[in-house]
Amino acid sequence: MRLKYVLSEVFVGLWRNVTMTIAMIITMTVSLTLLGASVLLYRQVNHMKDVYYQQVNVSIFLKVDIQNDQREALQTSIGADPLVKSYTYVNKDDAWKNFTELFREAPDLVAATKADSLPASFRIKLNNIDDFDKIKESYTGKPGVDTIKDPREVLARVFSVLESLQKLALIIAIVQAAAALMLVVNTIQVAAYSKRREVAVMKLVGASNWFIQAPFVLEAVAAGVFGALLAYVALVCAKHFVFDIQLKSLTAVLTPMPWSDVHLMLPVLAAAGAAVSAVTGWFALRFYLKA
Repeated sequence: MRLKYVLSEVFVGLWRNVTMTIAMIITMTVSLTLLGASVLLYRQVNHMKDVYYQQVNVSIFLKVDIQNDQREALQTSIGADPLVKSYTYVNKDDAWKNFTELFREAPDLVAATKADSLPASFRIKLNNIDDFDKIKESYTGKPGVDTIKDPREVLARVFSVLESLQKLALIIAIVQAAAALMLVVNTIQVAAYSKRREVAVMKLVGASNWFIQAPFVLEAVAAGVFGALLAYVALVCAKHFVFDIQLKSLTAVLTPMPWSDVHLMLPVLAAAGAAVSAVTGWFALRFYLKA
């Protein structure tokens, strides 16, 4: 009987303050969507780091006037190096072909670049990318070696930009969450004030604070959970229409986002929305009932 009464009061309360309820749900949806997006971005950046650092190649660029015997000696040394997993020799023709393919959308840059300006190189895949310093120390200064490029420098710049976007999304989510909390407090206090006579009667007849608080807290929890469902739908749409369709051409740069990560957001956001709403509602009513 008590459960039936509490649930009926929840539905009545949500309908009585329908405009504020809708506003609360919308605010919770926006904040939880941004929170979910920041979590997905965090997981995606970590996934991209794992993939890129496993596939990255160290480039040993050769001098223009390198002799054949010097190149063969380098190739023999690289092939026998225990730090090297595999390697590929890229001559000048292959380097020019790769360059024109990579920058085919920038014809002015291709036209301004001479084919002879691109040096031959060895592209080396290490067993462990953290051994780059050892490779650099071993081959720097050897006959025919011009420069050795650390690919981690470029990747670090790319990931720093992505991590900045992640932090920005998290900051916006926190600001939106603060707005959502204030709206939850206002909504519950308005609902409690509209039922102040009923609350006073229940206190007089000895009803516990928990029994009085339950309908109001469950109203906030219901709004939080519904906002989490809408946030999950927004993330699913973003994954399908933006990531899988609009950004499909960038699959060479962006690693695929697994659906399991997106589906994981449903219980995470629902739990976060329900917990935050419940705690906020409980604190908002605690002082009201003491008054």
